Amino acid sequence: MPGIDESLQRAMGISGARGVNLVDFTSGLVIGTVGEWPYGGADAAAAGATEMVRAARDNAAFVGPERAAAPEPFGDADSDGLGKGDVWEDIVLTAGDRYHLLRFVELGFDGRFFLHVWLDREQSNLAMARLELRRLSDELVMR
Repeated sequence: MPGIDESLQRAMGISGARGVNLVDFTSGLVIGTVGEWPYGGADAAAAGATEMVRAARDNAAFVGPERAAAPEPFGDADSDGLGKGDVWEDIVLTAGDRYHLLRFVELGFDGRFFLHVWLDREQSNLAMARLELRRLSDELVMR
């Protein structure tokens, strides 16, 4: 099982990747980063991505009225009876020349995390990037 640094380096191998962050959802802090980040660097990107996740989490249109303002977006089939389809996988933000892909990862210790990949739109394939990031996040899971 690869460690955080190795996983981030491997994520940079995704076609078009410009930067990759592992972010603690609860605090918005960067756990690990690699690559370049525009507009204020990795910390600013992590804070902005965390706010986007929180906004979606708090909106019933994205999580259902019974889940709005729940403590986290990951869902838990054991505790509330929700099925696998209720667990968030990722969030995609598209812009003129870039994609931002946020992939949720549950690590084996306290906290909730997501991988944030900044992709150059001209050099990447969003569907392939999602598949590759899913594979990498599955390998990153620590128990």
